[in-house]
Amino acid sequence: MASETLLCLPIIDFSNQNLKPGEPEWDLTRAHVLKALQDYGCFEASFDEVPFELRKSMFEAIEELFDLPLETKQGNKSQKPFHGYLGQHPTVPLYESMGIDDADVAAKVNAFTEKQWPQGNKSFSTTIQSFSEKLSVLAITVRRMIMESFGLLKYMDEHLNSTNYLLRVMKYQGPGTEEPKLGLPAHMDSSMLTILYQNHVHGLEVQTKDKNWTKVKPLQDSFIVLIGVSFYASLNGRLHPPNHRVMMTGTTTRYSLALLSVPKVGHLLSSPDELVNEEHPRLYKPYEFYEFLTFFNRDPSQNSLSALHTYCGM
Repeated sequence: MASETLLCLPIIDFSNQNLKPGEPEWDLTRAHVLKALQDYGCFEASFDEVPFELRKSMFEAIEELFDLPLETKQGNKSQKPFHGYLGQHPTVPLYESMGIDDADVAAKVNAFTEKQWPQGNKSFSTTIQSFSEKLSVLAITVRRMIMESFGLLKYMDEHLNSTNYLLRVMKYQGPGTEEPKLGLPAHMDSSMLTILYQNHVHGLEVQTKDKNWTKVKPLQDSFIVLIGVSFYASLNGRLHPPNHRVMMTGTTTRYSLALLSVPKVGHLLSSPDELVNEEHPRLYKPYEFYEFLTFFNRDPSQNSLSALHTYCGM
């Protein structure tokens, strides 16, 4: 059953022109980011670098993509777990999603587009790439603030260069009833960082520290930023990823997207020595992200955090 409780996440403004490292506004915002992630594992972000018209075009592009024939969508396959087309599954009948790897890179988006539209669809490619590129600025800002908060700025370049961006676009059919129906099961994202954006149809729920499920209804133009399991592991457990799910009611279709910062193939994730001490012993052996995802994919009934403990816990 869906929760009747409404969670008001901290709203953090990233639109200040003086939001630059070394400025007082930066330090204050960084402190708010850390506090929000410590308390909830996520927060709501106000970020005006993505223009309104581009946001509108993004949802039009997502709708156009999901309107393609099923066999065309199923052609979006990937050797990487959780990257290709997902849908038509009896346990989550309301849910469809597709992944676009390196969504901020024009050539990669064009290659994806040509598989879906052999005749071409330039407006789709331009919209996806531009949106992802602009939203990646927010991801970089948040990740830098987190690294600074834990005294890890010397690892910043390595941290950023070890990831790319996966854009996961999602469609949830309205169940046609006011009784809440499962749109997407409870899970923790395996990414470093996730930025969610949705249309006007709500459904996101987050589990708080006391294990209660609460509804999240973000402002119309804001983004939800969530810490992922990979960042949790890299920070040796300093920040915890939030468990979240989608519950659907009514008849209106929900469209949402997630820009995920994910480790690149072959990169080994490990915690810096600075985060390991007597109070915080090392939690995990170094691990390769996609090898872990393959392990996790064999039994997705467990959450990704418990799977990680099984896979490479000390």
